Amino acid sequence: MSRKTYAEAGVSLKAAGAVVERLRNAVESTGAKGFGAFAGLYPLDEGRLLAASTDGVGTKLILLREAGRLRDGGRDLAAHCINDVLTTGATPLFLLDYVAANAIDLDEVAELVEGAADVCRAARCALLGGETAELPGIYREEELDFAGTCVGIVDREAVVDGSKVQAGDVVIGWKSAGVHANGFTLVRRVLADEPYDGPDLLAPTVLYQDLVEELVGRADVHAFAHVTGSGIVGNLSR
Repeated sequence: MSRKTYAEAGVSLKAAGAVVERLRNAVESTGAKGFGAFAGLYPLDEGRLLAASTDGVGTKLILLREAGRLRDGGRDLAAHCINDVLTTGATPLFLLDYVAANAIDLDEVAELVEGAADVCRAARCALLGGETAELPGIYREEELDFAGTCVGIVDREAVVDGSKVQAGDVVIGWKSAGVHANGFTLVRRVLADEPYDGPDLLAPTVLYQDLVEELVGRADVHAFAHVTGSGIVGNLSR
């Protein structure tokens, strides 16, 4: 099999990086700090901060829909957003979701939201609500999107922000269940040439909460990296 790249799949990592840098000034002009981290932090009071992150399932939904497994797409969304918030040392409080499509299918929306609720229950995180949008002028027929925002809370002295990282630190990696929910535009490009239906392809994103909380309780954690799009190289630096 020949080597495939994001560019060949129609995704420009260079353009994505340029967009992030262009937005930096606008975001930081509002008083926000830590731009580019897995989750943003906002001071709630003198002793606590809110942590928040927004993400989506992306084109994995295409394969999940074909396989009749949209509920796993809901699990992907909740676990991904919660994992991002966990990188700050925060405890997840609630999740909001957003479903958009050319035409709303009640059963599909229910599967997505029920899947997200499965993970929220496990994480002791409330699924507060969200938005369901039918947008035929934006999405083509059969197109579906699912995104969400998770908000958590962390004591100021317990924040994990990477500021203590130093040479000699030990890096620990946890095994994923598979591809999780990033990079599927490239995955689908590869599958067009080399069909594969192994269980790791569509396995839902792992919720790392118990592992993170155990490690925080047993060690002086300097940083967490949620390895998703751009892989290890692109995420450890964050």
